[in-house]
Amino acid sequence: MYKSFLKPYLFKLDPEKAHYLTFDLLKMGLRNALGRSVFKGVFNYEHPGLEKKLFGLTFKNPVGLAAGLDKDAKVFNELANLGFGFIEIGTLTPKPQAGNDKPRLFRLPKNEALINRMGFNNEGVDAAAVRLKNRKTSVIIGGNIGKNKLTPNEDAIKDYEYCFNALFDVVDYFVVNVSSPNTPNLRALQDKEPLTALLNHLQNINNSKTKRKPLLLKIAPDLTDSQLDDIIDIVASTKIDGIVATNTTIAREPLSYSKSEIEAVGMGGLSGKPLSKRSTEVIAYLKTKSNNAFPIIGVGGIHSPKDAIEKLKAGADLIQLYTGFIYEGPALIKKINKSIIKNHL
Repeated sequence: MYKSFLKPYLFKLDPEKAHYLTFDLLKMGLRNALGRSVFKGVFNYEHPGLEKKLFGLTFKNPVGLAAGLDKDAKVFNELANLGFGFIEIGTLTPKPQAGNDKPRLFRLPKNEALINRMGFNNEGVDAAAVRLKNRKTSVIIGGNIGKNKLTPNEDAIKDYEYCFNALFDVVDYFVVNVSSPNTPNLRALQDKEPLTALLNHLQNINNSKTKRKPLLLKIAPDLTDSQLDDIIDIVASTKIDGIVATNTTIAREPLSYSKSEIEAVGMGGLSGKPLSKRSTEVIAYLKTKSNNAFPIIGVGGIHSPKDAIEKLKAGADLIQLYTGFIYEGPALIKKINKSIIKNHL
């Protein structure tokens, strides 16, 4: 139904307007027990073989929603009815910020891709924390945290610390985002020295709590092999719980558009099918070179059960959807989970 009726209409709208209209439709369709029951009946698939235990958490299935869709934790209760095993909210920053100028989200339908330069637009971590305190779902929630655009990199630790403390009691795990291409100089924090300092600082806070929370790092797909080797070393030295691989890419190949068409879109991170191969390569590299030393959440270009299986076989322990969810609709979650059981993964 989504691909036949709703998607053609949504894809005629500005992408950002379509995003918020989808939120409204979800809230409308799931506002009562009958709607929730119907959605669960259509989209959920449960099987004991899908259960995954990682970092002290039990995921009912390995298919999650990546950060970026529900930045402000406004529809996670509704999204939980679509069959996800976990949902990641954010990226959140200490202070509210408008993000980059519009237009900042673009579809590339020939490649089933998106380019975004949203710029961590969000209402601030405190507002999201209030919503999360009143959550009505038992689905696992991850908190993806970042820094404000105007915060210089030398003060970034303070922003991440603020977000970590604000969300600590209301999320089940954390993801540190230093890999978005849409906040100036943010990716410089992926360098070994500043990244080690940031993660050690958060780990010190984490370990001082009565019960610590899993802490993961989200990395860019554009890292070289030597930089990935540094990531492996950093995971070992800081003892974080895992990696999310990968964020969007600044690369523009291969795309079925002319150079002038791509230049007209401008800067931003590319997601969707063109990212699939590279994100899988990063997963496989990390898993092999680290000798399976840490869990990996695989994300990037998952548009079909086949794509999901490739990520899992490459070494991903869990997977996340974003652009594939927009292009394929919620039925994709169920299809992937059925395929996982069929392939005995």
